[in-house]
Formats: sequence, structure tokens, C-alpha cells
Amino acid sequence: MAPAGNLSSLKAAAEAGADSVYMGFSGITNARNFEGLNFTVEDLKDGIEYLHKAEKKLYLAINTFAEGDNLSPWFEAVDKAVELGVDALILSDLAVLRYASTKYPEAELHLSVQASATTHEAINFFKEQFNIKRAVLPRVHTISEIRDIHEKTDVELEAFLLGGLCINVEGRCFLSSFVTGASTNIEGACSPSRFVRFEGTDNGGLDIRLNGTLLNSLGADESSPYPTCCKGRYHRPDGSRTYAMEEPESLNAVGMIPELIEAGITALKIEGRQRTKSYVREMTGVTREAVDEYYKNGDNFSIKPEWSEKILRTFEGGGQTFGAYGGK
Repeated sequence: MAPAGNLSSLKAAAEAGADSVYMGFSGITNARNFEGLNFTVEDLKDGIEYLHKAEKKLYLAINTFAEGDNLSPWFEAVDKAVELGVDALILSDLAVLRYASTKYPEAELHLSVQASATTHEAINFFKEQFNIKRAVLPRVHTISEIRDIHEKTDVELEAFLLGGLCINVEGRCFLSSFVTGASTNIEGACSPSRFVRFEGTDNGGLDIRLNGTLLNSLGADESSPYPTCCKGRYHRPDGSRTYAMEEPESLNAVGMIPELIEAGITALKIEGRQRTKSYVREMTGVTREAVDEYYKNGDNFSIKPEWSEKILRTFEGGGQTFGAYGGK
């Protein structure tokens, strides 16, 4: 399952072998609400037509949290998505889930990672109340925990395979909200672009600020991590500077594809709707080859050097981790 922030990335994902592509409308209903990205109604119409001709599926994320005095943008997004014929809606907010499941009982509903459902009890609650077909797991589980959840629910499970990480249970972090005063869960971005500033320094480096708060000061030979508080580098009491909360590294669980599938994962998801078309094409291609390799060779599955080379070329910070899948 590949990400798309625009129509060209959607086509790149399909051409590289994705079975499904996920995206969001432009605006606050989408938890990757970045300027210049995401889909208009016309774009989505074109995307659905393109993917369905290729016998692939389109999933639409309406996964921010609705404001109590203004539910209409979220409800209207559901209406438009169903009207256009998306294959599934990816939802998180209880009011939006109730609206979609009540008004469109035949629609396929997936529980977004933003809902932070980390247990089989939570997932089964959403199945009983809203008839969800699939739940996207937060990136906090070990393989054994995923296996245990799978054994206790008949809801399909989706897990992230490649891309960014979150230091918290997704949808439950307030770091950037504290600095900016803007809600991540409503606006759909950890660091809304209007608060971010990149400033060149005299030594050829780069200072990154969020609403005036210095997150990082990079040397001329250092690459920029995503401008969020959790990936900031700060001064410690001893005077040293360190990534206090999270190193700028990314999830790479390609080597754990056999374990993930055998634990009960239905869909392997690539993070990165905000990333470039080339990233989408390369990561989708690697995932397609790796999944096919697993089904072809089973116990003899092994990572090919060219996969690792492609992944490392695109990853934030150049570092990679198994995340919680490899143990906590």
C-alpha cells in the first residue's frame, strides 16, 4: 500500500507495483495537510479512474479530528468520497466514523493509525460500533504483540513497513501544539508550514525554527531532519548537543516481511504522502519485489543489496531501524 500526495505520485505508485494507494483531500480533513500537496475532487476522480483501470484500489484518509462546532468539512468529505467511488475510507474521529457507518453502511471503513487503537479490545470496539474492516496499527508493537492481536480479532490489520516514525502513539502527541498553539490533530500537520523557518548561517549551515523556537542548528555537511520538536537537537546540562527524543532515522522493516505477514498483517504500508514521486516509486518498487520474493522463496527470503541501497538513498537522516517490531 503506497502513499500519494498528488496525481503523479499516485501513477508512479501504481506503475511500481502497488496494490492500493492512499491519499487525502486538500484541507483540514487530512492528517498530512501540507501546502501544495493532496487531492482536489477532480484530482481524486482522475486517480480513481486511473487505479481502477489498472485493477488497483484507492483509499482516502479523512483522519484528522473534527471540531465540535464545525463538523461539516469532515461529513462533506465522506459524502464526496463515497460519491466518487473510493474503495475505502480511512477514518479516526468517532463522530465521522458514526456518520459514515450510519449513512453509508455498505462503505468499507478502515480505522486510521490516528485513532491509536493499540489493543484487540479497542479494535473490536470499533468493529462492533462502526463495522470497520481494517485497522492501521500504530508503530508501537512487537511482532509477538501483533500476532496476539491478530488471534483475538477478525479485523484486518495493516502495518507500516517503510518511512517516518512517531515517538508517541500516533494522534497523541502535543509537542508542536505546545510550541505553535495549533492542534496537530485538527490541522493535520505536526509543524504547519507557516510556523517553520529555515535560516542560513555564516558557516554555511542551517538553523531550523518552529514559531521562533530553535529546533536544530545544522553544519554545512548535515542533512535536515523533518522540522518537528521530537527531531530537534538540544543542549544538555553538560553542554553537549544531542537528539534528545528521537534520532533522525526511519523505519525499514523490509527484512521483517516474513514475520509481519506470518503474524497476521494483511497490508504493508509505506509512509510518505509528503514525499517526492521518486521516493514513492523507489519504495513501492522495493516493497513489491520484497513481497514477491517472500511468496516465491518463503523461508529462504533474504534482502537484496539493491533494496538497501535504494532505501538508504531516500531515508531521512540516512539511518534506519526496525522500530518496535524488533523488540522494545
